[in-house]
Amino acid sequence: MANTDAPGDLALVWSARDPDVARHMVFMYAGNARRQGWWNRVRLVVWGPSAELLARDEVLQAELSELMAAGVEVAACRACAERYGVAPRLEALGIEVDYMGAPLTDMLRDGWRVLTF
Repeated sequence: MANTDAPGDLALVWSARDPDVARHMVFMYAGNARRQGWWNRVRLVVWGPSAELLARDEVLQAELSELMAAGVEVAACRACAERYGVAPRLEALGIEVDYMGAPLTDMLRDGWRVLTF
């Protein structure tokens, strides 16, 4: 059962290129945090090398789709996605692709908790 007194919002900044980190830590925690109501909002930020990994890994894409269906918000850094040449692919997956410096700064200023991987 979801916790209706969830303490604030959580951003997970995922930059690691390692698919095991994605599957067995980032995605697992993001999904459980959303489904169990551990946080009001859960936002996964795809940043750096993780953008390239996600664009080519169909298993991760399927798992990400499940996270999004569960209510995890997903955004990717446009500057990184363009450097890796994967922005259109990430957008096709339904990911918001935008420059992330200002949004991350706003999240920090607004009191979001941030985990980095």
